[in-house]
Amino acid sequence: MRQVCALEAKNLAGVESREKRVAGATTNLKSLLFNFAWWLKKNGYAESTIQSQVKRLRTLTRRGADLYDPESVKDVIARQNWSSSTRLNAVHAYTNFLTYIKGEWNPPNYKRTFNLPFIPQERELDELIAGCSRTVSTFLQFLKETGARSGEAYNLSWDQIDFERGTVTITPEKGSNPRIFKISNRLLSMLAQLKRKNLKGSIFGYGSLCYLRRTFERQKKQLAYKLGNPRLERISFHTFRHWKATMLYHQTKDILYVMRFLGHKNIKNTLIYIQLEEALFKKDDEEYVCKAAKSLDEAKTLIELGFEYVCEVEGVKLFRRRK
Repeated sequence: MRQVCALEAKNLAGVESREKRVAGATTNLKSLLFNFAWWLKKNGYAESTIQSQVKRLRTLTRRGADLYDPESVKDVIARQNWSSSTRLNAVHAYTNFLTYIKGEWNPPNYKRTFNLPFIPQERELDELIAGCSRTVSTFLQFLKETGARSGEAYNLSWDQIDFERGTVTITPEKGSNPRIFKISNRLLSMLAQLKRKNLKGSIFGYGSLCYLRRTFERQKKQLAYKLGNPRLERISFHTFRHWKATMLYHQTKDILYVMRFLGHKNIKNTLIYIQLEEALFKKDDEEYVCKAAKSLDEAKTLIELGFEYVCEVEGVKLFRRRK
């Protein structure tokens, strides 16, 4: 009995020792990632980028990677059933981490894959807006009307909304251009119903964009099941931006206008919406009369004759009118 008791005490001491080591490692990891996040913030990274990179590093460690051992990280990334883009995002996050700790590595050579984004029907977006909680619903309506990035929308403060003029000013993310939008009375009413806690704080609250996204994911899943429409689960915050840009190009056929609306600085980022619009909307066999205007007076004359503006090419404005 004495031997059994001694063996049990030894095993118990071993378990406690292992638990302390795990707890210590967890505490050290939290501290390490917190300091890394602060380093990213000091170096000007967007809040959404900081959250995603910390999340990716946490995922790597949970799956067995040692952040101080680059070969260990390579091994874990290689074993995951991830897309090339997801692997590349993990590589970028770890590269930044190594810069933070003054480490080096030879990163794996993954290539980003580009897939056309999912564009839902407008009624599907409206179903999500109608079915989510008040704050999430208002956030989604804001994304639908402005095409803003989720981080730009989340960082919105009350002093950026002009209820008298019905406008909102967007502070850009990711090197984009600042924008100002006219918003609908419906959205103004939805915003007015939210609690105003701090003029400089986020209108939407939730502590962080990450928590707001989790709430949306949960409510979206419930609505997809309730309405019997699994397509709803494919809709993310960024889907609203893709939808808005595609609809704008369909309505105006002016890719430069869409570029300015989205705040893009490089038109290459906007050209995808031409392909999406052409794929989603059936072309009618309509014939048009096309005219070009080189001056303001010529443009005014064409508009008075019923021509609609299409786009501008090499300083010449193009108009069209159905025959």
